[in-house]
Amino acid sequence: MIACVLLAAILAAGIGAVQISPLQILGMIFHKIGFDLGIHYNEMQETVFWVIRLPRVLLAVLIGATLAVCGVGMQGLFRNPLADPGLIGIGSGASLAAVITLVLGTSLLGGLSGQYTLNVMAFLGALASMIAVYRISRQEGKTNVAIMLLAGIAVNAMAGALTGLVTISANEQQLRSITFWSMGSLGGASWSNVLGILPFCALSIIGMPFFAKSLNALSLGESDAGHLGIRTERLKNSVMYLCAIGVGACVAVSGIIVFVGLVVPHILRMTAGPDHKKLIGASALGGAALLTLADLVSRTIAAPVEIPIGIITSVVGGPFFLYLLMKEKKKQSLI
Repeated sequence: MIACVLLAAILAAGIGAVQISPLQILGMIFHKIGFDLGIHYNEMQETVFWVIRLPRVLLAVLIGATLAVCGVGMQGLFRNPLADPGLIGIGSGASLAAVITLVLGTSLLGGLSGQYTLNVMAFLGALASMIAVYRISRQEGKTNVAIMLLAGIAVNAMAGALTGLVTISANEQQLRSITFWSMGSLGGASWSNVLGILPFCALSIIGMPFFAKSLNALSLGESDAGHLGIRTERLKNSVMYLCAIGVGACVAVSGIIVFVGLVVPHILRMTAGPDHKKLIGASALGGAALLTLADLVSRTIAAPVEIPIGIITSVVGGPFFLYLLMKEKKKQSLI
């Protein structure tokens, strides 16, 4: 899996309007740290690599790994391999906040409607929706997972309706921005974006494996997990907050990217097994490789036009996921 991520990163960094070979990439990196390997490359290649390609690759790796890890966490929390972070309204809350910023940002925020403000507002919207779902799902001092699921569906519906109402008042330019953002894109990748989401993504990617053993126990049921000494309430709260922080930061920068948090953990669970000690790390690497390759396809398949990455993940992930479901259905019928 590590080799897959490295290969995907090399391909994504080298392929494009300006071609950069793997040896040239190696030469640039070593030159940056003070070693000259004698590999020839021109100034344009160096500028494209450091300013455009490398931040975009790193952003894809971070977002792909975070979405996949959070997908594992939500599937373990709900004890359902078809769950994803969107169930608790993180994406819809971020979308609503982003659309409000795009359409009403000038009047509400005093003209502060740039990319940085959009990222911050989307992140706050994701956190707000998650907190709303969390508060609704609390019952007698405990978090009811079934109520959480229903509350997430309700929050998604309300946020979608409010997003539609705000969109009605948008002008043509704002509609184009809303459409492109809602389909997901890494076109605005920069070092500031990478550094901006790095702490949040790192918190989710590094923090989730600490709950692998607890998620394994939770798969037996809350009662059995409690008898095994697992503090289920702390587990549910921790997983929810890790998912909200990670996915909220990703959505704020890239927009809505679907299927990564759903398909990657599901595929790896079928191949590597349900043990979260293996599944979380494998999903992080799988999500990073998948999104890096999807971004490469999105910017090269119809160059110079860039196709939103959410369309690529949907076109590839949807049919493949249906194939896996049909295969699993056939296997169960044979049993």
